Order: sequence, then C-alpha cells, then structure tokens
Amino acid sequence: MKIAVLGAGAWGTALAISLATRHEICLWTRNPAQLAEMSAERVNRRYLPEFSFPDSLLIEPKLEQALDRADLTLVVVPTAGLRPVARQIAGMGAKNPLVWACKGFEAGSAKLPHQVVAEETGGKLQCGVLSGPSFAQEVAKGLPTALTLASDDEAFAHAMARELHSQKLRIYSSNDVIGVEVGGAVKNVMAIAAGISDGMGFGYNARAALITRGLAEIGRLGAAMGGHAETFMGLASAGDLILTCTGDLSRNRTVGLRLAQGQPLDAILAELGHIAEGVHTAREVLRLAEQMKVEMPITRAVCQVLFEGMPPGRAVEALLSREPKAEISNQSS
Repeated sequence: MKIAVLGAGAWGTALAISLATRHEICLWTRNPAQLAEMSAERVNRRYLPEFSFPDSLLIEPKLEQALDRADLTLVVVPTAGLRPVARQIAGMGAKNPLVWACKGFEAGSAKLPHQVVAEETGGKLQCGVLSGPSFAQEVAKGLPTALTLASDDEAFAHAMARELHSQKLRIYSSNDVIGVEVGGAVKNVMAIAAGISDGMGFGYNARAALITRGLAEIGRLGAAMGGHAETFMGLASAGDLILTCTGDLSRNRTVGLRLAQGQPLDAILAELGHIAEGVHTAREVLRLAEQMKVEMPITRAVCQVLFEGMPPGRAVEALLSREPKAEISNQSS
C-alpha cells in the first residue's frame, strides 16, 4: 500500500517510520527547510532525532505529488492545522481515502476533526480517525502499541485497520467516530489535571481518583454528543487517558507538572517545543459542556488555572470541597 503521511511532527514521523515496515510511505510537511533537512539527513532532527528513516520512507516536497502516488492519505497535524490541510486536499481534487490522527476540538468552533474534514471536503471522501494510547517515541522504536481506527463506514474502518495492522502496531476497528474523537481530545485536559496533582505532591491515590472521575467527565460529554458508552472504556478513551495521565512522555501532563511548580503557561509552552493539545482543547470542552449542560468540574478547574490565574492548589481545593454525591447518578440510594 502507498500512504501519504501529511505532517512531520513527532507523531507523524513515528507513524511513518512504523508503517514503513509494511508499506511505501511518502512523508510531507509544509515546512520546506524541514523537508530539505529530512531528505538530506534521513532523520527528523527537530522531533525524533534518534530514529533514522527506513528505505521505504520517501520525502516528498510537493503535496500534489504525494497525494497522486498514494492509495491512502494519513493526516497527522495538530488540530489547528487540520482545516487548511483538508482544504488543500479538496482543492487538488484528491480522491484518496482520508484518515486523520489529531486529537482535539478546533479552537473557536469547538468542532471535532470529522466535522472539520466534512466541511472542507464536502463529505465526498471515505474517511476515518486513528487514535489511541500512543507515545511517538515508543511507536518509532517499534514497541507494541494498540490503536483504534473509526469510521462511519464500518467496512472501510475494518479494511483500513487490517491494512495498517502489523506485529508491533495492532489496529482495532470501530464505527464510533464521535466517541473515539471525544475520548482522544478530552483525555488531554485530564492529563493537565493529573500533572497538577502530581506536581502538588498529592500522590497516587489522588491521581487514580482524577483518572476515574476524568473518565466519567469524558463519558458524560461523549454521550451527550452521540458517542457510544462502550467506546469510553476502550483504547481511544480509557486507554489513552491512563497513558497520558501517568506517562512521563506526556506533553499535557508535563504542562500540569510545571503549572504546579508556579511556572507561567506561556513559558511552559515555549520551552516544551511541541503542541500540547489539551491547553487549547480545555476552553472548547468547557464551552461545549456549558452549552449542553454537562457537568465537568475537572475541566472547569483546569480552565481556571490555565486562563483565569487561579493557583493550582486552590483549584484542587475547590474540587475536593465539592458536595459529596452518589458515584453513579442512576444508582438507587
């Protein structure tokens, strides 16, 4: 299979390296200087400098040529970059099936990736989302990883999962695009909360509570948006939430850790050098939750720390002082 991977950040590069064990990969990014450097050195020095490119991974400077030679287009850009890339793809008249691997809500519109793609392509392409618990470094290294590929077209999801599946990269299929996207987006907000808790020294018990109650928030919002309940217990939600809230490679958890140390958000993001999707997603998630009347206290606390200047310790105290209630709202007393 010939796959055009659009986006050469850490995640796009890691997927390209992993998929190149079975497929011919064409890697493209909009940065000409980065393309030239990767082509000459056969490595992505900015994002994954320790991993050389396999021979079956080609660098293509022209987007149109990358699309022309591909059987599948895999878009691996930050959520903010999805709309312009989808617009370019549509403008070039590409007919290839399209799968995206970004996790977040679009800033300003609070739209999920599938909504953005549908608006820009007119819903004319076979489409799907690839998501799940996955640190780029481990995928590039060839360590075992399991992901979910979801599409409204169940046959397409199953066929693409089978094509992309390998010994080290196990792909499951799903027909719940909304559930997979909501889980992948909101878990980043919860990872910021977990980082704050860890940075404040609150321990493993508090972290476990945050993960569990964070999963409840994801499930409430996801259900209100039309996601399937079982999806939120799967790889793209519970699995990704656990990884992102506990792993030291998590950028969003790192943001929380540094906020707890008193560092200003702008300085944290500048030093990080990578996109932390949870920062931009948090505001959109809270806005959606308020519109849909979905209770999301952890998300609200994260937003208060990120955007309202509330000290992390006070935000945690506010969460802990909430009125006790039944854990499961539909349980009889």
